[in-house]
Amino acid sequence: MSIEEILLECEEHMEKTINYLKGELRGIRTGRASPAMVEYVKVDYYGSTTDLRQLAQVTVPEPTQLMIKPYDASAVKEVSKAIQEAGLGLNPQIDGKAIRLNVPPLSTDRRKQLANSIKQMGEQSKVAIRNARRDANKHVDAAEKDKSQHIAEDVAKDTKDEINDLTKKYESTVVDMIDTKTKEVMED
Repeated sequence: MSIEEILLECEEHMEKTINYLKGELRGIRTGRASPAMVEYVKVDYYGSTTDLRQLAQVTVPEPTQLMIKPYDASAVKEVSKAIQEAGLGLNPQIDGKAIRLNVPPLSTDRRKQLANSIKQMGEQSKVAIRNARRDANKHVDAAEKDKSQHIAEDVAKDTKDEINDLTKKYESTVVDMIDTKTKEVMED
């Protein structure tokens, strides 16, 4: 594996970690209604488990309310049941061919629990980024020892420095994302 490939693979792995964290954080409930809260709720639709986002349009008519309109009006009851069983703490109200979800304000204890889980997600992401760094450094060491690749010691050192810079950059991105989401959860 060439030095460029090692760096590219390392950066791709770190980028995937950031994208995964973004998706996880989007699903965490704050005091405001967000379609991301219910996008991945699994609905039993004609015998197959399907994500809610594929079965319905989710809108935010008010800051504390979600409106879910299934594309197939006969699926309203299944969607409502799936939301209740998802453990989101939301009580769906069927309103004709649509479902209304009122998002209650979070209690202080719940906010603290969410802040802790956000912090854990951040730590897991940092570990994944550091693992990518470790793997990339191992590849650099192996390439340096492999005489057929003719990699100089100073090139290997510069590459490791570059890998460390990538690690710092992505870790600071994780910290920023975690701080932003924690602040969002803690404010009323």
